[in-house]
Amino acid sequence: MLPTARRVLSGWGRLDPAECDVVRPGSAAEIRGLLADGPASPVIARGLGRSYGDSAVEPDGLVVSYARLNRILAFDPTAGVLVCEAGVSIAEIVETFLPRGFLPPVTPGTKHVTVGGAIAADIHGKNHHVDGTFSCFVDGFELVTADGRLVACSRESNPGLFWATVGGMGLTGFILSATIRLLAVETAYVESTVRRAGSLDEALEQFEADDNEAKYSVAWIDSLAKGRSLGRSVMIRGQHAPLAALTTSARREALRIAPRRSVGVPFHLPSSSLNRFTVAAFNALYYRLNRPKRTVQHYDKFFYPLDSISNWNRVYGKRGFIQYQALFPPRSSREGTIALLEVIAGAGAGSFLTVFKKTGPEGPGLLSFPRAGYTLALDIPNSGVRLQPLVRSMDRIVLRHGGRLYLAKDSMMDRETFDAMYPRAARFREVKRRVDPDDRFLSRQARRLGLTARG
Repeated sequence: MLPTARRVLSGWGRLDPAECDVVRPGSAAEIRGLLADGPASPVIARGLGRSYGDSAVEPDGLVVSYARLNRILAFDPTAGVLVCEAGVSIAEIVETFLPRGFLPPVTPGTKHVTVGGAIAADIHGKNHHVDGTFSCFVDGFELVTADGRLVACSRESNPGLFWATVGGMGLTGFILSATIRLLAVETAYVESTVRRAGSLDEALEQFEADDNEAKYSVAWIDSLAKGRSLGRSVMIRGQHAPLAALTTSARREALRIAPRRSVGVPFHLPSSSLNRFTVAAFNALYYRLNRPKRTVQHYDKFFYPLDSISNWNRVYGKRGFIQYQALFPPRSSREGTIALLEVIAGAGAGSFLTVFKKTGPEGPGLLSFPRAGYTLALDIPNSGVRLQPLVRSMDRIVLRHGGRLYLAKDSMMDRETFDAMYPRAARFREVKRRVDPDDRFLSRQARRLGLTARG
């Protein structure tokens, strides 16, 4: 029997923490042993805790840490194919394989995400409009199901279980290992272009004009701008820099890894430090300072700017925050985004981390988030506003415009809203009932969204 430790856990938003029993298995045998106790004890996997809500929190069962399941198992340098345990992080992949000329093909805004978590959330990045989600580069994975079996899943073998697990938030079983295809690169650098858009309409025009020109594309939006300036943005484009784009001195370290940083937020800041005045001042300054320019910058600065500050989530105070990420289809992206920005500005809940991206076609994952359209992500502090009524009003806007919310960011969605946003949820529940009839794999999010028969 593995030893357990009692820990207070939450998502990255630090909203509504709970005491949980945590175990740290180090092998497939120990993982399978956790399921030998019968149907009474729920379990859920937990990687590095970067999902924002309660998808890796289960106070009535066991939270299974993947901290010791982080071994590299095999690598084919010719094909760029990696086999690793599910606890390997994107940071570890970068540190190990960038010096050999490879990077993850899809990455979110932090490198502190495990491979298992990347599959379970079917993460996307700044290149979804070009390359799709993380699962597009997953050839297969091994899954330990509720009955202790080790099942090989791929597009050809057990495809139903494969596509339920992709985006399934850990509710179909324990992902043990995965085979993924890495991206070959000549350098560790990105050729970046920064432009400004004076309004949301101008930003949308730039996204459409540059659709096929940039592999990576993202915009920061001033969430408190109003009137003609509503939706004003800083537009950032990027491509992997070839060796020829570097200076002679830089070419000698073309594949260098970013140095580790020690800057951090040592304590929770007062909740009152983030208000409409400080956020408005920050947003105005950020927009003014980001003048149009072209640069060649290191991958770490381009992909992971917030990773340079450890525990940055503490700036929102002890009460935490939510990240609200909504996606609208092309036909209603403009109207839906405007409606959300107006509600946020009207409530005085402006976010200084408001990200806007274009997304590509929907994949086969039953609960995968991205599909064609535009996605807006906002950080909303749990202070100064009545958070739940605000979120419910935002949910209604998203539903009215045919949109959906991202499960990896979700903290407060209810079952009715979830079912309306995810039409393939019924198929997911069918697969879960088949492979997990006793609901061994559970989380607080699963209970809240009705993805389990347990209350």
